[in-house]
Amino acid sequence: MPAIALDAPSRLAGVDLARGLAVLGMLTAHLIDLPDLVWGDPSTWLALADGRSSIVFATLAGVSIGLMTGGAVRPGAGGLVTAGKRIAVRAVILLLLGVMLIATGVPVYVILPAYALLFVLALPLLALRARTLWVIAGVTALAMPWLQPVLDAPDMWQTVAGNDLALLIGWHYPFTVWFTFLVAGLAAARSDLRRTRTQVALALGGAAAALAAYGADAVGTDPGGYLGEVWTAQPHSSGLLEVIGSGGWALLTIGLCLLVCRTAVRWVVLPLRAVGSMPLTVYVGQIVVWAIVAAVVLGDTGDLDGFRALELLGPFLLTTLVACTAWALLLGRGPLERGIAALTSRIH
Repeated sequence: MPAIALDAPSRLAGVDLARGLAVLGMLTAHLIDLPDLVWGDPSTWLALADGRSSIVFATLAGVSIGLMTGGAVRPGAGGLVTAGKRIAVRAVILLLLGVMLIATGVPVYVILPAYALLFVLALPLLALRARTLWVIAGVTALAMPWLQPVLDAPDMWQTVAGNDLALLIGWHYPFTVWFTFLVAGLAAARSDLRRTRTQVALALGGAAAALAAYGADAVGTDPGGYLGEVWTAQPHSSGLLEVIGSGGWALLTIGLCLLVCRTAVRWVVLPLRAVGSMPLTVYVGQIVVWAIVAAVVLGDTGDLDGFRALELLGPFLLTTLVACTAWALLLGRGPLERGIAALTSRIH
């Protein structure tokens, strides 16, 4: 029945909770001008949503792919082919949705094109075991931030064509670096997320990585130049310390959410879980609503300062929580999630 679908045995409540936090964190980062994060100043902690929410979201893309393809049990040859086809179709749908959202003119960097590319890049990884995936994630985390400034350097990115290409491939979330988060999420899923041991390891390992990277960033000085572009934890910098720190933050978030949902708290956070059960619907919906409101009230969907001045974060968050909870309890799966599942289930 739809009323119990949110707590069905096939779902991991902690994963839904982490997704819900990530989606609402991204919404928060879109709708208000976040302060610079100062760890010793609690009034700035809302800035944790900046950058980290989207990295949690990307890591959960890997988790989702892992869960769709058997979780801790890797798919056999036949299942691998079917899973690959279904993931490829999902990637195409995500790209098309992303292009449609970009066309609204809403001034946010739409993550769906980057998601689509990450889904395609996941295809060769589906048969790999957890240990191999963790090694790949570690190697790319340490290596790719050194390459990213070189990839960002060409003047081509400053041209109209370069800007269009950047939007089309989600270059604000460069797949060259964000591949790390995808692989880490897939590795987590292959490590069996239902085991307490895995959940604790994610929380502790993620916390250690985040503490080390953010600590190094806090006590260090900006060396400037190329090294400064690499040795930084600034949000959306693709720097080494951001990849390690925010990647660790993502694993910590997932681990803690899984542990919390082993307790009765899972019912207290049910509205957040409801949001996390339909992340694509929420993500697409909030940008579409943004475009409509901005067009009607401001006459310009691209006026970021004007839209933020409307102070709609509270109404957006409340409406999202209430609508998703009602939908999940009464109808089950989100509308976009239901439609994509119906389409891909026909692929064999």
